[in-house]
Amino acid sequence: MRQWADTFPWAALVAAVEQHGAQHFPTPTARGRAPVATRVLLALEFLKHELHCSDEQICSQLRTDLAVMYACGIREVQVNRSQEHFVLPELLTQFRRRLDETVLRELLAIQAAAAMAEGAVSPAHLVVDTFPSEQGSQRVNDAATLYKAKKKSSRSSRRLRTRVRPRGRP
Repeated sequence: MRQWADTFPWAALVAAVEQHGAQHFPTPTARGRAPVATRVLLALEFLKHELHCSDEQICSQLRTDLAVMYACGIREVQVNRSQEHFVLPELLTQFRRRLDETVLRELLAIQAAAAMAEGAVSPAHLVVDTFPSEQGSQRVNDAATLYKAKKKSSRSSRRLRTRVRPRGRP
């Protein structure tokens, strides 16, 4: 997970989310708990999808899994269990609601540019799938459609061959 976390341009991603938040949402209040770092929330959101977890599961892993803490940018944990890095699943849901289409496109562009700059991908081969789907869903895509079309075509041709068999003369 450490290698996974180190591939993201975190500073640029966090700056984009914070800039979007500053433009669209009121200034945070000093009342209540201290705010959770944007890097932590963004990393949890990415990890949730990467590991196919629920909000509750990924928040629980943040409290117990050092690899998840590392991915979230938490490098030191106090022994006194102050739980400064503790995140409630409801907070993750609120964070996700604030990420509209504009900021998601910007995050995607930042990640793509960073990957191209590192030479991890070339622009000719970069394919981005932004269509959301539930885990285990039967989402239609080009590969699935092509496969089904070929399968249907081969079945049709087999049926046609069996119907057109020459009959012997009586």
